[in-house]
Amino acid sequence: MEHVKERGSPFQGCLLFLKMSTLLGLTVHIKCFIIFCLCLGLIFLSGFFHMKNKNYIISKSHKEMPIPYKPCRAKTNVMFLKTHKTASSTVLNIMFRFAERHNLTVALPAGQLVHLGYPKTFLAHFVEEFEAIGQNYNIMCNHLRFNPSEVKKVMAANTFYFSILRNPIRLLESSYVYYKHSVPAFRISKDVNEFLASPMKYYHLADYKTNMYARNIMWFDFGYDNNAEDNKKYIQAVLKEIEQNFHLILISDYFDESMILLKHTLCWDLDDVIYFKLNTRSQDTVQTLTPESEERIKAWCSLDWKLYLHFNQSFWRRIEETIGLKELEKEVNHLRTRQKELMETCLLDQKAVGKNDIKNKAFLPFQSGNANILGYNLKQDLDNMILRTCQKMVIPELQYTSYLYTVQHPHKKRKILPLPLTSFQEKTQLPAPN
Repeated sequence: MEHVKERGSPFQGCLLFLKMSTLLGLTVHIKCFIIFCLCLGLIFLSGFFHMKNKNYIISKSHKEMPIPYKPCRAKTNVMFLKTHKTASSTVLNIMFRFAERHNLTVALPAGQLVHLGYPKTFLAHFVEEFEAIGQNYNIMCNHLRFNPSEVKKVMAANTFYFSILRNPIRLLESSYVYYKHSVPAFRISKDVNEFLASPMKYYHLADYKTNMYARNIMWFDFGYDNNAEDNKKYIQAVLKEIEQNFHLILISDYFDESMILLKHTLCWDLDDVIYFKLNTRSQDTVQTLTPESEERIKAWCSLDWKLYLHFNQSFWRRIEETIGLKELEKEVNHLRTRQKELMETCLLDQKAVGKNDIKNKAFLPFQSGNANILGYNLKQDLDNMILRTCQKMVIPELQYTSYLYTVQHPHKKRKILPLPLTSFQEKTQLPAPN
């Protein structure tokens, strides 16, 4: 076999045999038959080695172990269901940046809306210029209450659907602080532990349009009744339906691992999922839950709890089946290293700062409830290309939505942002899109 490979083509081997057979005095018929068989065998072996080299790449660390090479194409039609208080603002920033880099069309809220009709169940006309653009949007990622039949009117048939969940214990505490002044169920109670000691004392079904943040908010975002009875058959039916509607569910409690899984699933590059945390709050506004309160959340938000448990399991199963834990750890480290490099390049403080310490108020995130939503200060004198990258990574959700709206729909009236976010429109002009 090695002799064949060293000699080159199978025809050279056949010619060599022809010369040897002449010296041995074999008859013409015998020579022809032997040559035919020999050449056929050599051609087969040659084709086998050629095919092997074409379809496999050899690992540098394990040369004896061939690795199948399966090229993929980046998915550019993507719908992200943006759930509440689940690090979804950071995901939205990733989606917006990807859309700009690839010149994709984003399904943005119509007119002066900053969400896609939320908390109303989504309808296609909540998207700007849906009547004109039709089913030709590439990216959808602003807040909406999921309604699959209407979303499909906007997004292409080959759209990839994904969302993100968070442990309901951490989520409810975050919601309580963030929506303290806007949710009736949260207003009167002294703190989150007092609320959870007797939630029905504060929670009234008549206020369901604003109280959804106080109970099973993820269930509500997926389009279901957050006050529904905790019935096993009903829950199983909903979980099955979500699995049918969504290709992937991420877990924000393992955000870096989620970004690596997303990168692999969408066939994106590492820089496509690099991020700075957005819409996070200062630690001094986090309320400490008692062990009793944590258990009460599991019962009070039982629909969300079972939703989370189910998809947390499928999340890790998906990782083990597609990436493997060892490779996952390596790629998470690469992501964190790259993130640290960008923070050192972009950020004056190399970390998020409180609302009062944000120097350029154009990049001040929307402040809500008792939360102190953090933001960033960029370094001075960055060159234009680096400045553009850094700005896009720190721009808060509402400002980015407004900016993209102006880029995509220049003939439309600009979105009026809540004060003091209007300073973004008055004082800061982002560079033109890439």
